[in-house]
Amino acid sequence: MTNATSHHPPEELLAQAGAALNRGDSQQAGSLAMRVLQVDPRHPEANYVAGLAAMALRRLPQALEHLHKAASLQPRHAGYAVQFARALVRAHRTGEALQVANVALSLDPADPMLLDLLGTVYMQCHAHERAGVLYRRAAGLLPDNPTCRFNYATSLVLSGDVVLAERELDACLALAPDYWPAYNVRSRLRRQSPARNHVEHLRALARQADDPRAKFQLHTALAKEYEDLGEYAKAFEHLVTGKAANRGARQYSIQRDEAVVEALIHRFPEVQPQPSACLSDEPIFVMGMPRTGTTLVERILSSHPEVYAAGELQNFGVMLERLSGGRSPVMLDANVIDRTRHIHWQQLGDLYLSSTRPATSLKPRFIDKLPHNFLYAGFIANALPNAKMICLRRNPLDSCLSNFREPFTESSPLHGYSFDLLDTGRYYILFDRLMAHWQRVLPGRILEVDYETLVTEPETSTRQLLEHCRLPWNDACLHSEHNRAPATTASAVQVRAPIHQAAVGRWKKYAAQLGELQELLGSAGISSDR
Repeated sequence: MTNATSHHPPEELLAQAGAALNRGDSQQAGSLAMRVLQVDPRHPEANYVAGLAAMALRRLPQALEHLHKAASLQPRHAGYAVQFARALVRAHRTGEALQVANVALSLDPADPMLLDLLGTVYMQCHAHERAGVLYRRAAGLLPDNPTCRFNYATSLVLSGDVVLAERELDACLALAPDYWPAYNVRSRLRRQSPARNHVEHLRALARQADDPRAKFQLHTALAKEYEDLGEYAKAFEHLVTGKAANRGARQYSIQRDEAVVEALIHRFPEVQPQPSACLSDEPIFVMGMPRTGTTLVERILSSHPEVYAAGELQNFGVMLERLSGGRSPVMLDANVIDRTRHIHWQQLGDLYLSSTRPATSLKPRFIDKLPHNFLYAGFIANALPNAKMICLRRNPLDSCLSNFREPFTESSPLHGYSFDLLDTGRYYILFDRLMAHWQRVLPGRILEVDYETLVTEPETSTRQLLEHCRLPWNDACLHSEHNRAPATTASAVQVRAPIHQAAVGRWKKYAAQLGELQELLGSAGISSDR
């Protein structure tokens, strides 16, 4: 064999590969690392660099292979373990990722950026307390790093320490005034007042902003603050401006979601009893349109001593796609649905359940609160016949407005509709149609909970929820504001307050701006008077 590194020692090639990674040329970095591996397949650093390059290029199987090898060859190298755990998270193998992250933590890494990255791995594994400890250490070691300060602030929001979170966000922005997401998070920490708000500063920044990401964050932050100040016309104007700035980059098409719903209805035309399935009664799926009370229901149920809140898991969709052989970047499309006709239901249920371990094995029941699991209800019913499903329903105009108001992550494959108000309305119509279909073909399987009833008659609704889940009554469920578990969604601040009715009928404050939406919903037979 010709020595591929005869003219360039491995150290030189890997130095060049590291420089290529630093400047964002992952293709070149991977090629250089592979030249070393052709000669020495067991070279730890070459495997590490090849794995990082593959991960940047979204080639997860190769990334996992190389990073696993690097971590195995040098089991005392914390950096290799952290990056391997990070790749496992990307592959939605969170149970394995958590185990590898624990190994990395046991190696006591000292590098603050590595601590910050490990914190992010823990955050994505829903180990929020460990993430918060690492973020705090990283921010303490690198107080001049805005990313460390921002990540620490995010963990403080999840744990409910709003005062300290605001201080950390202020520190982040003092260090990096262009750290745009920090403005949005800060505006949502508390109710802004005439005496204490950021409107003028945000307006000045927004006037100068050219970057669509900056416009998106600044204008949606302004919308939140103007709403707090009761200036609803201005709030809506900034909301439209901010969402439109990001809409072009999204290239969202309602036709794709229409095709998904059509394929689901065609795939499950009637009740389909299955001869074999996973009989576990552990999972409780809480679903519905986002921002309609799913987090509140999660907090109520997880206040019960027998129930663990696992967070918004994408595991079910990932396992379904894996078994179907699909390769969709958004997990569920008409092709994946068609490929599931010969799926083994028990295998799907077993794979889903094992993918949630070890966290979900700590209590008898666990909640999977991915709102968009309403798309998977037919599959869940067949694979997990004893699992409980709960769907939140809220006034249609409030549902659409709350989705449009929320600055969902720009890269999310689930919320593309939310950057345009009428697209949000069209998506709600699809949701309503699909839920009507599930109720028809899965009678008694899905408890629909009315958000307005939940907040006006919490005890009645809580008893209904516990009865549906076959859980004994527990008084703690009536006081979910005392639930100290981290809240991991956009509602992290609100759910720590006692149940209230402040968000009921919010759409009426924007009635002048919602005429087209109301007309669109009405044309589909959906009344806004419920």
